Amino acid sequence: MNTVARTSKKLTHLGAHGEAHMVDVSAKPATERIAVAEGRVAMQQKTLDLVRRGDAKKGDVLGTARIAGIMAAKRTHELIPLCHPLALSQVEVDVTPDAKLPGVNVRARVKVSGKTGVEMEALTAVSVACLTIYDMVKAVDRGMRIEGIRLVEKSGGRSGHYRAE
Repeated sequence: MNTVARTSKKLTHLGAHGEAHMVDVSAKPATERIAVAEGRVAMQQKTLDLVRRGDAKKGDVLGTARIAGIMAAKRTHELIPLCHPLALSQVEVDVTPDAKLPGVNVRARVKVSGKTGVEMEALTAVSVACLTIYDMVKAVDRGMRIEGIRLVEKSGGRSGHYRAE
């Protein structure tokens, strides 16, 4: 038995014969939808110190990662084939150094009033912000790890509220 047959919910991006397609959301009501995602870039302490000081050769790592995450959220439909283009009403990306990791924590909150959710936009924002951090300091620390990218919370729409444990 395949995975689709075992799940209690139907996968919305699959047609009757298993082919991928974009979901028709035209009949759905527009509601306020919010998604929050997180991830992190683990690095050596000396690399984090460089990031905090703002001494990276490529410039302001934290500010650039924040802007990259915002830009990525707005372009998610161009990157993920079956995502709808959305007129996002808000994108917040927090990029916070963490000495305990050591590394940088990234959190994105995306909001829209629309017919489909913004989970992919929040996840894309976090992913691209983390990749930007890696790119900007990879010359001094190739062993960095991008970790823990996940949906933390979502609200709005027919499926209601979700919060990760």
